[in-house]
Amino acid sequence: MPLTLIVTEGVLPKQSESETIAKLSESFLRLHGLSGNKFLTPNVIGHVQVIPAGSTFSGLEATPVAIVEWLTPSFAFTSPEVQSAYIREATDIVFDAAGGKHPRENIWINLKYAVDGMWGIGGKAFTNTELGAAVAAA
Repeated sequence: MPLTLIVTEGVLPKQSESETIAKLSESFLRLHGLSGNKFLTPNVIGHVQVIPAGSTFSGLEATPVAIVEWLTPSFAFTSPEVQSAYIREATDIVFDAAGGKHPRENIWINLKYAVDGMWGIGGKAFTNTELGAAVAAA
């Protein structure tokens, strides 16, 4: 489950990037009842994309931003309670990582669902059913 944390240069201190990705990932796993799952945990991957200052926009103006973006199978984030809880927690995680200096209104959380069958892990294509079975078996 790829996680991308997109931030404008200067929003997060460099030394907080790794811990921020870990906390965002841990929240995802916990809220889905999958903390420590032996199949899914190593397949929750992430990276930080730092965009040069002046190259991110909101309201038609250059604005420092933070965007938490997940790509998941369609069986993730299906409950409104999990969606709301994750948005709240992820916003808090990024806000805290920025030392409380980045406005909450400039932190966005979004989700994209992958096409069924297009999960490639270790050279094997997984359908949502196969992913679900692997997660349940772990």
